[in-house]
Amino acid sequence: VKKEVGDVSILINNAGIVTGKRFIDSPDSLVEKTMEVNTMAHFWTYKAFLPAMMASNHGHLVSIASSAGLIGVNRLADYCASKFAAIGFAESISLEMRDLGKTGIKTTIVCPYFINTGMFDGCKTKWPRLLPILEPEYVAEKIVTAIRQNQEILILPRSLYFLFALKNVLPVKVSVLLGDFAGTLHFMDSFRGRGKKD
Repeated sequence: VKKEVGDVSILINNAGIVTGKRFIDSPDSLVEKTMEVNTMAHFWTYKAFLPAMMASNHGHLVSIASSAGLIGVNRLADYCASKFAAIGFAESISLEMRDLGKTGIKTTIVCPYFINTGMFDGCKTKWPRLLPILEPEYVAEKIVTAIRQNQEILILPRSLYFLFALKNVLPVKVSVLLGDFAGTLHFMDSFRGRGKKD
């Protein structure tokens, strides 16, 4: 990309894969691939494009993570770990840029719930009015708006801001009970995912 296009001013890391299996049933090769695609790719794209942004003190780093990077989810252990890492990495780079006085480099971390792209086909939500499966066009529109407004974190749907705040103040046992009531232990029960293309 650098050879064909040159330096970029907006970097959007949007690659992601999911195994959708219990950790103990996930082949090591798939766990490693999840970490490579969902986390390590961020490291390498930042290494490639951040130096030019730093030199001009201008740019925007966008990490498309997941709401599963803010809370553990049954049957998504490797995915959650990779998205927690992506969020922590993006937050840390943001702090490094501030410490270096590179205030022209902005960051946006995006943490959406399930998006209707095929990646999470079969997943069900118990309360669709509270936690709807999101349409890609809606998410894209919100991301563009967040970038334009230099919003540092975007969580979709908005109801998750409240639910994550509750998670952080309630005792763990109460959070687990509320999560179970909301159906979080069973999101992945009918997971199929996107079928492999021939």
